[in-house]
Amino acid sequence: MMMTTHSIGRPRPTEYPLHAQGYVDLVPGDDAVKVLVNQAQLTRTLLESLGDERAGSFRYATDKWTAKEVLGHLADTERILAYRALRLARGDRTPLPGFEQNDYVTASHANLRTLTDLLSEWQSVRASTVALFRSFPGEAWTREGIVSDRQLTVRGIAYTAAGHELHHYRILQEKYAARS
Repeated sequence: MMMTTHSIGRPRPTEYPLHAQGYVDLVPGDDAVKVLVNQAQLTRTLLESLGDERAGSFRYATDKWTAKEVLGHLADTERILAYRALRLARGDRTPLPGFEQNDYVTASHANLRTLTDLLSEWQSVRASTVALFRSFPGEAWTREGIVSDRQLTVRGIAYTAAGHELHHYRILQEKYAARS
């Protein structure tokens, strides 16, 4: 039975870390799950428009990731955020650690993979995230826990996940697609 995700409500600033404020601010409305569903095809279309070679070679600055690395980062981060949300939603109060995104990107070797393969993986991760979020009963959205020494809620994590993709979509659109 699919649980409702209607109007989970916007998180208060105390429900996500300060560094996630910019992500949360990008998410319109009061249903982050709907945003995750709706944004997925836009992101896929944008990345496909780059083509495999450009997606794995172009960097708009020497210290920036390629589009393939961004896509791998999106999948990795979403997996981690979904895991955190699962733990909190189930009432697990065990403090959870943070992660170093640059280490994950380096270890992913995303540029050695095809864009098609990365997109397929990311879409599977997205489908899993949406299914997980849709399974949460209403009371789960405000359950709290500690992640990387910060207090979060499930709702705050969902908005961070949606805003994180929106953030990277804008960068991909402005820095990668505009120059293709």
